[in-house]
Amino acid sequence: MNLSELRYVVALARERHFGRAAAACFVSQPTLSVAIRKLEDELGVTLFERASHEVRVTSAGERVVEKAQQALEAVESVRQAARAESDQLSGPLRIGAIYTIGPYLFPDLIPNLNERAPDMPLIVEENYTAVLSEKLKQGDLDVIVISLPFDEPNILTLPLYEEPFVILLPASHPLTGRKTIAPRNLEGETVLMLGAGHCFRDQVIEACPACAPKAGDGSPVYTAEGSSLETIRHMVASGMGLTVLPCTAAGADRYSQRLLAIRRFTRPAPSRVVALAWRASFPRPKVIDAVKDAVAASQLTCIQPKVRKPRKAAANRGKTS
Repeated sequence: MNLSELRYVVALARERHFGRAAAACFVSQPTLSVAIRKLEDELGVTLFERASHEVRVTSAGERVVEKAQQALEAVESVRQAARAESDQLSGPLRIGAIYTIGPYLFPDLIPNLNERAPDMPLIVEENYTAVLSEKLKQGDLDVIVISLPFDEPNILTLPLYEEPFVILLPASHPLTGRKTIAPRNLEGETVLMLGAGHCFRDQVIEACPACAPKAGDGSPVYTAEGSSLETIRHMVASGMGLTVLPCTAAGADRYSQRLLAIRRFTRPAPSRVVALAWRASFPRPKVIDAVKDAVAASQLTCIQPKVRKPRKAAANRGKTS
């Protein structure tokens, strides 16, 4: 057994395809296939079920893949420990954020982080919480920016800021006559929302049940399924309805005031806590400090900074979407 074989096992478990796994490891497909078969013979177990168009990880394989990932991370930790501390801020950083955070945080975060770590280029990804979580655990991402709650074993989280929700309305809407709006005032309105899979949709409905548009029979009237906050804002500007957004995404300044208006909720206003998450075994702790400081220096004026010591996520709590 060697490190190359462990890398091949982790890559094949991730890609579920011999060709893609070989390409990810920069080796030929026969080389990867032979190495994995050799490891299976050595261990005396079948790690993967081979089909004509798909590769599945066996139950024994899942345990081996988990241990292989841990071993590779341990090796990387040894390499990092052998470097000077200043080297922690050199080399690429793979950072992910959920769709409702990335477009509004990255424009400030990237230049701020470049000032603090000019030798640390960023590989940026936006995705759903569940996808980012898996990529983080598998080592495909180094850190992710998500919304709490986020409880995963062996993952540390650091709250960054609290962000209130606001209501975005067409400028001609009758509710613009109010300085603040209570959730109950949205009952019966056409509320445009993200589709299933977005944790922000669930947070809005939890904080504001009246925001979930209902017909007389209780069925949804309209939902912007699979859309983005950017698309929904354009739809509000066109007069299709109103929406609830995190304050950083409201962006009424992108339209003239004759098209859009922003109103806050009455107190206590619904909000979310945005946090940084990374593996407990991540060997570059100075990177976390640099990202935290870059976020603190951002121009997100509507947020409330919320930085405290990182905590380890509970090992047995449920996952979030």
